[in-house]
Amino acid sequence: MSSPVKEALESYVAGRLKAERLVIAVAAAYYGEQGAGSRQQLQPLIEVIDRASPGIVELGRVEATPGFELRLGERPFPKQYEADLRRAAEACLASERTTGVLDVAALRGPGLLTRAARAIRRLFSSA
Repeated sequence: MSSPVKEALESYVAGRLKAERLVIAVAAAYYGEQGAGSRQQLQPLIEVIDRASPGIVELGRVEATPGFELRLGERPFPKQYEADLRRAAEACLASERTTGVLDVAALRGPGLLTRAARAIRRLFSSA
């Protein structure tokens, strides 16, 4: 895991960094040019981020070359997902401290039934 991401995770877990800033740091590392090496390590965090705020990355057109540009869409992180994000960040840091490598299996998100129950609760609570 890259040093800026690790610092962001530590700051977030310590309460010195807002969730939005952590999301930006993790997404930039995951989707950036250097992200190929850290994608597997950051995947559990990205899964929480995508569940909470889908579409954090915006595609932009590049005039000079073929392809597209990735831009991070800065938006508020939903409060109801901050506990999941904190757990994923803590697990990520704990795994790296003990093994030196992120254990992806230890960071799996909630199961299908839990996600479905949350979606149903959100549906009825928004009315």
